[in-house]
Amino acid sequence: MEQRGPTDQPYLSVLIPAYNEEHTLGQVIDAVLKVPEDLEIVLVDDGSSDGTWQVMQSRADGERVRAFRHAVNGGKGAAIRTGLAEARGHLALIQDADLEYSPDDYGALLEPLKSDRATVVYGSRAFASHAAFSFWYVMGNRLVTLITNVLYNCYLSDMETGYKVMPVEVAKSLGLQARGFELEPEITAKLLRQGHRIYEVPISYSARSREEGKKLTAMDGVRAVMTLLRFRSWNPAR
Repeated sequence: MEQRGPTDQPYLSVLIPAYNEEHTLGQVIDAVLKVPEDLEIVLVDDGSSDGTWQVMQSRADGERVRAFRHAVNGGKGAAIRTGLAEARGHLALIQDADLEYSPDDYGALLEPLKSDRATVVYGSRAFASHAAFSFWYVMGNRLVTLITNVLYNCYLSDMETGYKVMPVEVAKSLGLQARGFELEPEITAKLLRQGHRIYEVPISYSARSREEGKKLTAMDGVRAVMTLLRFRSWNPAR
């Protein structure tokens, strides 16, 4: 791929927040860099206590890969806000630092945006061909998605997906406040309140077990519902 100067705007900013992900982060960075797109990677270490920051420092070149660090853990939402503030691309894509989501799906995620069929794209998980899903994890995801559809009169299949792609300026206009995993419902609620029609495409997904580092809990589902209710009357004009 042709070298891009530090002042040129890349097409895609891939935001990778990470908290204690030293074992998988390098593989994720390698996979993203293999994607045939004009992209940059914005790494954000959210106060990790393992070697995550050292991995980021070893991979950052100051141009295509840049790394930023929180002194203390602030949560995924805080890390994404930092990533967005540093993003230089036209589009923003959130990539988790584990191996649950595959960058091989970038082509499918970007196609509706390139063809002007959508301004916001979500990667929808089918929860099939798996080995680590728990019944309550899948049911909880479906319940929170159902509540989203009822509250916002939409029809999504996977509100909680980590793969959300949109113009950087749209993402910045949301004025995100979430610190933790309530980030996903806040993004969705505010996008819908702004009038965006979310385009979903199917993606592959390989869930981790709790022992492998899965961080979501039942309380995150409760927080998600509270977030959806909170922003039901959010006014985009404010």
